[in-house]
Amino acid sequence: MTTFTLGTKILSGSESLNYLRDLKADTVCVVTDATMVSLGITELVTTLLDEEGISYRVFDSVEADPSLETVQTGLSHIIETKPDAVIAVGGGSVIDAAKAIMYFCIKTKERLLHKTEIFKPHFVAIPTTSGTGSEVTSFSVVTDTARQTKIALTDPLMVPDVAILDARFTMSVPPAVTADTGVDVITHAFEAYVSTEASTFSDILAQQALEIAFHNLQQAFRDGQCREARQFMHEASCLAGIAFTNAGLGINHSLAHAVGGRFKISHGRTNAILLPLVIAFNSGALDGREEEFGHKYDRLTHLFRLDLPTSAERLRALVTLVQRFNQALKIPPSFAALGIQEDAFRQALPVLAAKAMEDVCTTTNPRPVNVQELECLLEQAWQGL
Repeated sequence: MTTFTLGTKILSGSESLNYLRDLKADTVCVVTDATMVSLGITELVTTLLDEEGISYRVFDSVEADPSLETVQTGLSHIIETKPDAVIAVGGGSVIDAAKAIMYFCIKTKERLLHKTEIFKPHFVAIPTTSGTGSEVTSFSVVTDTARQTKIALTDPLMVPDVAILDARFTMSVPPAVTADTGVDVITHAFEAYVSTEASTFSDILAQQALEIAFHNLQQAFRDGQCREARQFMHEASCLAGIAFTNAGLGINHSLAHAVGGRFKISHGRTNAILLPLVIAFNSGALDGREEEFGHKYDRLTHLFRLDLPTSAERLRALVTLVQRFNQALKIPPSFAALGIQEDAFRQALPVLAAKAMEDVCTTTNPRPVNVQELECLLEQAWQGL
């Protein structure tokens, strides 16, 4: 049996923020970060709330790759505020933090109160980057700083009720972040498409996300003020998010969670460096097992018009296509190129591989994998494919 869930109302375009004018709430908690406040982006939301006479408090302490400590601080804030609605204004880190805060708030109340006394605040997500798709997913990633690892949480409680996709909120994103988050969209789409839990429904969304992202990301990277490209990337991110929250992900994300948590590399950039290698491994192109594992990836080669005689040739061309796409976005080809010390990286390999093996994303990877193979993939990612 196939299950596919659409849990979030999506509002897209320049008028979508007006949804907040009809918000049924007396008190709102706005979750954001200091950068959004300093750039005046949060003010786009709070000004509208002021105009409608809606009371609010701002929690702006979210950092990149939010820590468990930040979630704990936010939990205290939301328990004290008792909001009717939560509005997350920021990138994936902010939305993930808001999700985790709300999740732990409800779980805490479940231990203290009867279920009839517990309600989930109305949750509105306003992404300011086009990458994580967090505005429509049941996933949240938080960082355990003590253990130097990222923790992937998943629960239907964390799915936003409403997502507002307005390109105005992304216009100030610098090129490097545009590239990193944009390739995260592409990674989500690739992994959702080949996942063991993929369906006809998720496949359609993943393919559309790939097509939109490959046609618009480089334009958004070159010209950050191109509103059309920014809006298309916002929508691609959302499509990929719906796809992977239903289908799951794979070892690209498992490895990225482990490496990013240990070496403090942005999630999107880590995914981008790993993506060509993971496609090569999962499809069998890396070890000549294309006939065994490459069929789903081979279907995607037609999307990119890689019309070559054999599956093996098409799959190798797909890997090369992704490598060249990364290069056009000025994304380094390896972890070595990021300046990580080789001794530190190699010493961490066994731990990183073990953490990736335990990651929830590994369970839906299209090709069976073991710890030794994950360690080999990381070793190859050090120097690049």
